[in-house]
Amino acid sequence: MTRALFPGTFDPLTLGHQDLIQRAARLFDEVIVAIAMSPGKRPLFELEERVALARAVCAQWPNVRVDGFSGLLVDHLRQTGANVLLRGVRSLSDFDYEQQLVGMYRRMVPDLEILYMPTAAELAFISSTLVREVALHGGDVACFVPPSVAEAVRARIAGDHSA
Repeated sequence: MTRALFPGTFDPLTLGHQDLIQRAARLFDEVIVAIAMSPGKRPLFELEERVALARAVCAQWPNVRVDGFSGLLVDHLRQTGANVLLRGVRSLSDFDYEQQLVGMYRRMVPDLEILYMPTAAELAFISSTLVREVALHGGDVACFVPPSVAEAVRARIAGDHSA
């Protein structure tokens, strides 16, 4: 059984993430979307909210599950029994950053296969960071994220402005 783990903060989950998950679901027996707590990134959504949003988006693929985690990614890889680490890359700078991590991952989990999957060209410009920036400045993010995520972002931003 090939079990791929696709980690990230997913704050928020974008159409680029959704595309990679859908494509991975066709390739692997099981795909685990592993959502990192990442408090240092000051996320827009709490971990539990990001997990719930991702579960709603991923419900259409029966071989995809969503987990939240904190701590080291390699520990979560071991806990889940994943044998493939899936990483999405949008650009050469993404690839350069990911290459820096490969040595660490391989040293800590020698049997791990690491697969880089390029983002679809029409979605490569989308990042969660840019989506948050657009939303925080009053822009509409509906063309960058799944509909349920767009609604959650709108509600979060509206709630933040009324406080």
